[in-house]
Amino acid sequence: MATSEYGKEAAFADHELRDGAKVKEKYQGTEGDKMQMKVLGRTQETRRIFTFISMLGFGSTLMVTWEVILANLFAVITNGGTAGLFWGFIIVAVGYTFVYLSLSEMASMAPTSGGQYHWVSEFAPDSCQRYLSYMTGWLCFTGWQSAITGIGFLVAGIIQGLIILNNESYIPQQWHVTLLIIAVVSFCVLVNIFVARRLPIVEGCLAILHFTGIFVVIIILWTLAPRNNGHDAFLKLNNGGGWSSDGLAFMVGLYPLTLCLLGFDSQVHMSEETESASRSLPRSIMWSTYLNACLGFIMVVTLIFTLGDLDDLVASPTGWPFLQLFYNTTKSYAGTDVMALLLILPLTGSVIACVATASRQIWAFARDNGKILMSGRLRNISPKSSIPLNAIFISLIVCVLLSLIEIGSTAALNAILALDLAALLSSYTISIGCIALRRIRGPPLPPREWSLGKFGLAINICALIWLIPMFVFTLFPSVTPVTAAGMNYGVLLFGFVVVFSTGYYLIIGKNAYISPRERLRRDLQGEL
Repeated sequence: MATSEYGKEAAFADHELRDGAKVKEKYQGTEGDKMQMKVLGRTQETRRIFTFISMLGFGSTLMVTWEVILANLFAVITNGGTAGLFWGFIIVAVGYTFVYLSLSEMASMAPTSGGQYHWVSEFAPDSCQRYLSYMTGWLCFTGWQSAITGIGFLVAGIIQGLIILNNESYIPQQWHVTLLIIAVVSFCVLVNIFVARRLPIVEGCLAILHFTGIFVVIIILWTLAPRNNGHDAFLKLNNGGGWSSDGLAFMVGLYPLTLCLLGFDSQVHMSEETESASRSLPRSIMWSTYLNACLGFIMVVTLIFTLGDLDDLVASPTGWPFLQLFYNTTKSYAGTDVMALLLILPLTGSVIACVATASRQIWAFARDNGKILMSGRLRNISPKSSIPLNAIFISLIVCVLLSLIEIGSTAALNAILALDLAALLSSYTISIGCIALRRIRGPPLPPREWSLGKFGLAINICALIWLIPMFVFTLFPSVTPVTAAGMNYGVLLFGFVVVFSTGYYLIIGKNAYISPRERLRRDLQGEL
């Protein structure tokens, strides 16, 4: 589609196109990158400093799969146990493979920081593309802002757990964790601002720690921890949540495992800072998925044989079963501290990557007037650093506000973690649903350097079959009977986001939002 349906917006897009790139030639990427920006109706405002290798490190560091598995052991033990951990991880890894194959192909078609909301705009039916695109933009905003707070909470909580373990006189308070979250995220924001040009190197170093740290942990566990028998490890399900059947407990237990591979769309939101994005992004997304899934599988196999007494781990005064596991294995506070540090550092690197991802997503949506109240400020790029400074600061402000919830209710903050998962899964579902519908209806898809070929529709459908039930169980409480303290308020928060963004669209966004389709110039590229 060569022309816009909306004259004013089309003129604005053409004006941007004529203005040309706003960064030096050496940072504009390849000729293919420049053509893609013209096709997408965008100007090059950020520096393309990431390559395939550095983006692979960025995505892997953000995901920290094996670290998140350890950090969420409590939920895994409660619903599923060792058998649930093993078989659940395989199901999650296979499901995500279909999802990321689908997203990778769309990233090759349209490598833009907008990511999902752009793809929805381009592939959804004409009658609903603007609303669905707008809604998807809000879901991505919600998911990535929640992710910053969620991973920050893991880092802060683990630090507090180590203090509890090492200092018997320490009396933990909920506001301590809140301050630690704010401190961790503030540090990561400073890294994003002052080390922006060296971000690929920073994430690369943390990726090395992520890839090597696991071997230190598993060697210690295999050497010193007691052994579980094979029958119990692979076949013994735990229904600590009091569900009506082991099968239901198993499905609820997939929630923490779904978190450990969530978010490889992060690389898409950095696409306008990546060289040869149409080719590099799909490869980095899939290789990050494969590598992290393999590391996660190694950790899962290790854990099902070395966890020991599950009740003892759940009852740990630290609040973190994996810290108790480390201490039970090493019988040493120093040993436990060092092993925990191998999680804390990569998780902190994940927060750094989440801040970068979230800020680019906000910036991309703001330049399309998605965040109407502050779009004028959020769409600005710092001329000195070529990064969206205002968007980075917004991420810090949102995180501070969300972390304050921890003072009043841990259950409410847990709802934020569920909101992160629900929001991103729903953005994947809408995006993949739109391209599947496009395939079924028959209009040709845009050219891409990375294609699913004749298996595209089948892979899209498999992804949807996995995503929909995962989304539903994301919003389940972890235990029954359900109390006010144990309720999963993620469903309430998710519903609020959907209702608020819909109302906001109808009142303001419908007239102000410039959907990506209105900027497209596919006539410059041709169609396949």
